[in-house]
Amino acid sequence: MMHNFRQLNIWKDAITIVKDVYILTAKFPVDERFGLISQIDRCSISVPSNIAEGSARGTNKDFAHFLKMSLGSLYELETQLLLAADLNMISESDEIFEKIIILQKMIVNFIKTLKE
Repeated sequence: MMHNFRQLNIWKDAITIVKDVYILTAKFPVDERFGLISQIDRCSISVPSNIAEGSARGTNKDFAHFLKMSLGSLYELETQLLLAADLNMISESDEIFEKIIILQKMIVNFIKTLKE
């Protein structure tokens, strides 16, 4: 079963997070360009990319596999942003954390619906 990723709320929300992350990391110290900035930006991009790639797979099982990879990237992103907060580059109360947690829950629930 093919899914149109552009119509999926999880993909739309992931794209919003990528944009927010890029705005956020643009404020990081320049010496982090090849460190945290690069890593954070790359894993944020991985989330909607895996959703899109998985949506083209022929089965729900394959799609769920890519959604799990997307979920892993979200947890990686959250971890790196928590580290950035520990290093006083951002605030842990930044709304990006809430968006990430909400999207994590949405992806988990979508995976459950694919298995039904």
